[in-house]
Amino acid sequence: MGQKIERALDPLASALKRAALKRADKASRALDRTPAAPAKGALPVSPLAVPFPAMAPVAGVRLAVGRAGFYKHERDDLLVMSFDPGTTAAGVFTRHKVGSAPVDWCQKQLAATKGAEARALVVNAGCANAFTGKPGADAARRVASAVAKRFDCRQRDVMLASTGVIGVLLDDAKITQRLPEVEQKLSADNWGAAARAIMTTDTFPKGATAEAMVDGVPVRIAGICKGSGMIAPDMATMLAFVATDAAISAPALQSLVNLYVRTTFNCVTVDGDRSTNDTLLLFATGQSGAPKITRAGDKRLADFREKLEAVLLDLALQLVRDGEGATKFVKITVAGAENPISARKIARTVAESPLVKTAFAGEDANWGRIVMAVGRADEPVNRDELSVRFGEHWAAQDGLVSATYDEAKMSAYMKRQELEVFIDVGVGKASATVWTCDLTKQYVAINGDYRS
Repeated sequence: MGQKIERALDPLASALKRAALKRADKASRALDRTPAAPAKGALPVSPLAVPFPAMAPVAGVRLAVGRAGFYKHERDDLLVMSFDPGTTAAGVFTRHKVGSAPVDWCQKQLAATKGAEARALVVNAGCANAFTGKPGADAARRVASAVAKRFDCRQRDVMLASTGVIGVLLDDAKITQRLPEVEQKLSADNWGAAARAIMTTDTFPKGATAEAMVDGVPVRIAGICKGSGMIAPDMATMLAFVATDAAISAPALQSLVNLYVRTTFNCVTVDGDRSTNDTLLLFATGQSGAPKITRAGDKRLADFREKLEAVLLDLALQLVRDGEGATKFVKITVAGAENPISARKIARTVAESPLVKTAFAGEDANWGRIVMAVGRADEPVNRDELSVRFGEHWAAQDGLVSATYDEAKMSAYMKRQELEVFIDVGVGKASATVWTCDLTKQYVAINGDYRS
């Protein structure tokens, strides 16, 4: 069914995707990147950071944060979101074979309710509750039970997410004992605090927002996410939560999130490692006054679809900008591929190559490493027509070093914080874009010291 909807949407979706990707990419360049001062216990802010946007309340959504104590230093590490009755939900989760207890919980409950009702979301940072067996599942259930009692709803109407160290059992009492205090602080205007509370090795909070029209009625979309390392979503410790006051049925909401995750979160990578906890949840409260939409392809959702994808892409690109130790933001586009899947695989192989990423870190336009990565993607390429360009500077054309290659110009280009690499593999007309960052010594330092 999902594939049928995706095919039906494809002509319109393709146009919307191109416009949304272009607009979001342009917006990401225009933002002020002056780093903020790091909080106590935090890492230095990424030089690629973008400021947190002004985010207006979304009708039917309230948020609160608190300190459960999963970190030794003073910081909020608990987020609770409440939703008005009638809120629908959809989700996309990690396909990692060692999924976490909260991922299992959300998948089970969404399957049971078909996403027809969601009343609360509880997120903790500092403990992933992954690879913790039945004790971890029991801890997750106890959190959902405690929240359900406070919000007068069913356990299955409570969504859960966790992020942090794998293999550590969640101390659910740290969460449940804080619920009365946190509940008292629920507010519609709390997106910034919410984004900070779910951070782990993130160096800046990540948010995105947009307003769309549905049948002449304005609706809001707002979302936050966290992620810095272990980022190669496959739907890293990647969590994203997006809410809208539009009225959209759960099946339509699920179709939309399935469709747009492909060109947003599944097109970014920091280090190629997938997480046990990847979660993207989308909630629709229906409080805007817009008519209820039951089909993802409904023409009244045209503007909403475009704005939703732009919000998801904005959030996804911020993950790359906060890549652990990153100093370069890199856009890799592959064209001339046999089909879109092949193009995406080639682009991702290049984006995740340690040799390519370290060349970016060293500001070395080593196009030979890119050619190497293209070849090992095991996808159709025409060696004699393969071309590579850095920005406007051709490094290789038609299977050879470019006749216009200029080492000085190339070196100057590589000193930029934001880079673009274009690759034509010469076998077809399909293309794909993947965003990544460089690989620096700081990445090793951060992950070498993660637990200690």
